[in-house]
Amino acid sequence: MLFVAMGTFYKKPFVKVAAFRRIVSLVSVTLIGALLLILVLKTNSVSNVVAPPLNEVYDYGNRKYGVDFFTDSFKLPKQNEMSIQLEERNRLPPRNVDLYPNLAKDHIVIVLYVHNRPQYLQVVVKSLSHVVGINETLLIVSHDGYFEEMNKIVDGIKFCQVKQIFAPYSPHVFAGGFPGVSLNDCKDKDNATAKHCLGTPDQYGNHRSPKIVSLKHHWWWMMNTVWDGLEETWGHSGHILFIEEDHFIFPNAYRNLQVLTALKPLKCPNCYAANLAPCDVNSKGEGGDTLVAERMGNVGYSFNRTVWRKIHRKAREFCFFDDYNWDITMWATVFPSFGAPVYTLRGPRTSAVHFGKCGLHQGQGNKGACIDNGVFNIGLEDTDKVTNIKSEWSLRIIKHQQGYKAGFRGWGGWGDERDCLLCLQFAHMYHSTNTAGSRRVELSTS
Repeated sequence: MLFVAMGTFYKKPFVKVAAFRRIVSLVSVTLIGALLLILVLKTNSVSNVVAPPLNEVYDYGNRKYGVDFFTDSFKLPKQNEMSIQLEERNRLPPRNVDLYPNLAKDHIVIVLYVHNRPQYLQVVVKSLSHVVGINETLLIVSHDGYFEEMNKIVDGIKFCQVKQIFAPYSPHVFAGGFPGVSLNDCKDKDNATAKHCLGTPDQYGNHRSPKIVSLKHHWWWMMNTVWDGLEETWGHSGHILFIEEDHFIFPNAYRNLQVLTALKPLKCPNCYAANLAPCDVNSKGEGGDTLVAERMGNVGYSFNRTVWRKIHRKAREFCFFDDYNWDITMWATVFPSFGAPVYTLRGPRTSAVHFGKCGLHQGQGNKGACIDNGVFNIGLEDTDKVTNIKSEWSLRIIKHQQGYKAGFRGWGGWGDERDCLLCLQFAHMYHSTNTAGSRRVELSTS
């Protein structure tokens, strides 16, 4: 029967054989094209290449920059000895691994970013030592430069794994040149042309102050490093909590945050983050038995890698907005560019409070500097020591809140093009063509 069938087949007209071959060829080409398209899309979704198209031009104010300017003309500042040493320290493994050899499977990494206010740091470290579950996770302390007294306080932490990272391009590390102060830098409202000095002023005519611009530089460098530059967090799939040296953390903060991050995809799938505190730093919450969705606050905020990817794609908006405050920059230009309200999920009672009285830019050791010994009293109630958020609670959405309206141009302090370009370099430093796809994993929005 087989030979009969084959004989019958070869007795078919030749035109049908040719047609069959054309169909096979067409199907093959289509399949190959589809496979190539899938491969390209998969590569883009994993690597999330951030480099702009080769013909793209950055246009900010009266200045235009082609992409080749960022890849060829402007590099990270030449490092001095201190900068190199700090970068080497960033590669050291966490301490206290012998005391806490295993991190919890569902741990939330905590990042504490600090400047040079040791009296504040002592308070937040003591509060962290009483946080339930702190021994289950990794604490990363990000320093804006190197200050020995701050380093000693962190050295004394024994309640969890702790890793220190130091901003190697902090203005505090460069004493004789950018990003620190250069001898030929313009000051205050100097006319650069008349005085033959370096610098471009902000929108109000003021030239850069390294102490002020360091705030935004440190936050952006820290974010890029924590999400994309550390071996300890490359594979982290959950949320990362960010706190500052003048945030007092309640004992129930970590457990509450675990509940919030678990409830977020169920109760508020469109929320970008989870917060330990209301966006109004003077509020301790409304109380009651209701979850709250509102604008993301800057005290005890957490989000995952998917949200970071969205933020990272807005590097140009962040780096070229004339405001030295990282949080105002986010509220005024980055979040609005997402095209939809950016909500965060929190409980009805705060689990963290801002206690600092001295602004970071006021400095220390200068005449007229803000003096604050970091002493403050907060009355902790029993409910602040245990998990006090319930999964059965309903959600209240606060849609209309005070904020920065369309057209707000920023408070200034961030007009020097060198700062803008250094900021943009931080966004590219872990995304070279050789490593862009090797360290990142795209995650869900939960």
